Amino acid sequence: MKNLLRLLLKTQHQQNRSKLAQKEKGMTLVELLVGSIMAFLIITPMLAFVVDMLNTDRREQVKSNTEQDIQAAVDFIAQDLSQAIYIYDNAGIIAIKSNLPTPTSPEIGTPILVFWKRQQVKNAVSVNTVTQTPPKQCDPANPTKLCNDTYVRSLIAYYQIKDDSPGIWCQPQGSNCPTRIIRYEIHEGIVKDPSKTDASRYYSGAEVNQGQEVSKGFNPNFEFSKPTQNVTQGSDFPPYEVLVNYIDHTKPSVASPPCATALGNPTDPKDTTKFLDDTTLKVTDTFTNTDSFYACVDTARNLARVTIRGNSLRRLQDSKVPSSAENSAFFPTATVQVQGRGALGK
Repeated sequence: MKNLLRLLLKTQHQQNRSKLAQKEKGMTLVELLVGSIMAFLIITPMLAFVVDMLNTDRREQVKSNTEQDIQAAVDFIAQDLSQAIYIYDNAGIIAIKSNLPTPTSPEIGTPILVFWKRQQVKNAVSVNTVTQTPPKQCDPANPTKLCNDTYVRSLIAYYQIKDDSPGIWCQPQGSNCPTRIIRYEIHEGIVKDPSKTDASRYYSGAEVNQGQEVSKGFNPNFEFSKPTQNVTQGSDFPPYEVLVNYIDHTKPSVASPPCATALGNPTDPKDTTKFLDDTTLKVTDTFTNTDSFYACVDTARNLARVTIRGNSLRRLQDSKVPSSAENSAFFPTATVQVQGRGALGK
């Protein structure tokens, strides 16, 4: 009896294991194909949505970066201009252009904003006029070597340049790279002997700290009473600094407003019955003629209005798509108007 019962239990256990094995065989090819099709139908739209979101985020980030760069450049120029003593209009720049720096090949550039300003140099002039302390030895903690702040004249020139060999700054690389804005600064040194009229009137390089020496190309004979004469030495200029990249290189569909209107229709200081036109007031680039960086200058009032237009679209693709109403968001523009408050002082 026990053997019979054991046989029955063994048979039943084998049948249960056989059914379990049949259930664990897995998916058939048809089931796998149906599942793959369903996954494709679900994932494909989601993938396209994700890619579109990434592209949108990329475009918005590029636009935001360009807007910030352009605004920062305008703010920097505004601060620079606030100390201007004399600003050259278009006629003035034409008169002094041969004395200004010229970016060399492969770059070509146009001076857009040129002005003289008063620049402060801290802790540079000896308090003791009998035994003068060179600027490099000035020490506020030493009563015998105390120095005061002073001011020097600086010629500032902003250019718009086209670089045919841009390198890594223009991405994606291609043949349609936009322009850049660069800045030259040519300043005089700290005066050592006011009785002299040449470069020997300034402290030498060994007597001053870095940045306090007279700039290469500075002309000590310059006078504000004759602003177009002796502007520089005409050569041997210091290197420039890049202010901002990705300045638009295309011609917009909408023309820029006249400078005469923007500056309130200024009159000729020599004849107040005549109004100045854009031939005198407007300074713009001569090689692209796009007004992507231009200045409206009223020299008589020491007033300048500067406009910069960036190009964020070029950061996304190698193209030369012009600015229009449809894509204006990719071409941010910033404008600032500043009246120079600088003075020569004594």
